[in-house]
Amino acid sequence: MLRPPIKHCKDCGAAVVYRIPDDGDTKQRAVCPVCGTVHYENPLIVVGTVPQWGDRILLCKRNIVPRRGKWTLPAGFMELNETAAEGAARETVEEAGAQFELEGFFSLLNVARVGQVHMFYRARLLSESFDPGYETMEAKLFTEAEIPWDEIAFRTVKETLERYFSDRRAGQFGFHVVDIA
Repeated sequence: MLRPPIKHCKDCGAAVVYRIPDDGDTKQRAVCPVCGTVHYENPLIVVGTVPQWGDRILLCKRNIVPRRGKWTLPAGFMELNETAAEGAARETVEEAGAQFELEGFFSLLNVARVGQVHMFYRARLLSESFDPGYETMEAKLFTEAEIPWDEIAFRTVKETLERYFSDRRAGQFGFHVVDIA
C-alpha cells in the first residue's frame, strides 16, 4: 500500500491541494496554495545485504510488523545522510549483530506499486556469532536446501535469494535488476 497523501504543507502548515504545478511539471503534486511550495512524493529506498558464511546465508526472523515471524535478509529503510552501502551495513548490524565485509552490489528491485526500491549488497561474514537487535527474533545461517522458502517475508528477498543461489551455482555473481508488479 502506498503512503497516505500529503495533507498539509511542511513549510507553513496550510492544507495542500493536488494539482499540476505551474512550473511545466506534468504530474499532479501536493501544492500549497498559501506559500506555493510544491511537495514531491518519491519512492522509499530499502537497503540490505546477502550475508554468506561458506555455503550458508544469514537470515533474520522478523520481530516487527509487517510479516512478524517470517524470515528476511537483514535490510531496512535508508536514512538521510548515508550512502546505500552505509545503510545496508547499518541495517545488517542493527538486525543481525553480524560482523562482515561488504562485497559487490548485487540486486536492485523496483516495487512501484508500493513506492519502494530495494537494493542488496553481497556480504562476507567474518564470524558465525550474531547479536540480533530488537527487530529480530532470531538470526540463523541456512544452506540453500534449508531456506524456509514458504516463510520468506518479502518477494524482494525471495527474488534476491533465488538469483544469489543461481549465480553461486554458475560460479560468477552478476548484478540483477527486477521489476516486481
